[in-house]
Amino acid sequence: MNSGTAPLSELWAQKAYVRFLLARVSGLTANQMLMVAVAWHMYDLTSSAWDLGLVGLFQFMPALLVALPAGHVVDKFHRGRIFALCVFVQALVAVLLLASIEWQFASRALILAVSVVLGTTRAFQMPAQQALTPTLVPMHLLPRAVALSSGSVQVAIIAGPALGGILYAQGAGIVYLTAAGMLLAAALLSLFVRYAHRPSTQAATLQHLLAGLVFVWRHKVLLGATSLDMFAVLLGGATALLPIYARDILHVGPQGLGVLRAAPAVGALLMSLALTRWPLDRHVGRRLLMAVAVFGLATVAFGLSHSFWLSVIALAVTGAADNISVVVRLTVMQLETPDEMRGRVAAVNSIFIGASNQLGEFESGTVAALWGPEFSVVSGGLGTVLVAAAWLRLFPGLARRDRLRA
Repeated sequence: MNSGTAPLSELWAQKAYVRFLLARVSGLTANQMLMVAVAWHMYDLTSSAWDLGLVGLFQFMPALLVALPAGHVVDKFHRGRIFALCVFVQALVAVLLLASIEWQFASRALILAVSVVLGTTRAFQMPAQQALTPTLVPMHLLPRAVALSSGSVQVAIIAGPALGGILYAQGAGIVYLTAAGMLLAAALLSLFVRYAHRPSTQAATLQHLLAGLVFVWRHKVLLGATSLDMFAVLLGGATALLPIYARDILHVGPQGLGVLRAAPAVGALLMSLALTRWPLDRHVGRRLLMAVAVFGLATVAFGLSHSFWLSVIALAVTGAADNISVVVRLTVMQLETPDEMRGRVAAVNSIFIGASNQLGEFESGTVAALWGPEFSVVSGGLGTVLVAAAWLRLFPGLARRDRLRA
């Protein structure tokens, strides 16, 4: 067996890791189906770009408020059970939305309310799953484990929107029912994840709640990588506007929306497979900045395109470029963070991710409501390129970073 495949075989032998990976894939596939259905459901109800943006804002704000306490909870309690509880709550949300269709009480207010619940659960789920992975594999396998997790997650992001779009054509209730079943399966799987849990003994004081934020601030390479990813997706993300592109610009309906949502994940999956087989070894900082610039340029191409397949290709390129950022950021964070602080540092990371995703959706929806969807996407992509150039000067240590481990 050659040296490239031997570590992969060793990684697959980590049963707790594989079990948790399956739980994540099942849960995220269902979550992506849920997000497609919720976005299209809202647009069907209101036909408003502003309301699509509000869905993102209503997920972000509660997540921001509870993120730091969530990090403390993740460090103190069993991370697998926290993850299980989070996906179980999402299953209840899917059941509620199914009931709203069956008994005809679906409304704009209901969708915004469940968005708050989804955002709150994500504030606990994200640091739990990020902090759990390093406890399930040996440290020498961590870069490959992060890349494999990222690739498997992309499979879910591909399958979820595509399946959600297909099922939505038969009715939103079918999507909600299927998502509920898969989320329950993920919760059950994650309950059987075992690891050597060492709970934090620190009290929930303000100093300890802010410890993760202080840690990231003092590690400038980690701060630069995390904030770079945040601003890139905040400005360049077009996810919130995909229902508008699918219905009004590309004219491809809910099935086409599923393909558009899955396209970035296809590119990210291909990049993840490459990084699993050939992990990033040298010049990681420079490659990170180049990837963010490519992400911005591909976003501009998508914003200008009126061809469905050109749009799909452009979105796939954004996914491949973004995956490099994800793998570099998460691997550096896990390698440089002590286990007893991983929950709090991951919570800070989740704030950055939430800002880039949910707040980015609100920004895109607001700009689109004022000046149109194409202006929103193109200007955001150009802003991402400028951010990559600015970070070259603001974080020179990041640009000079040669290897994942300092």
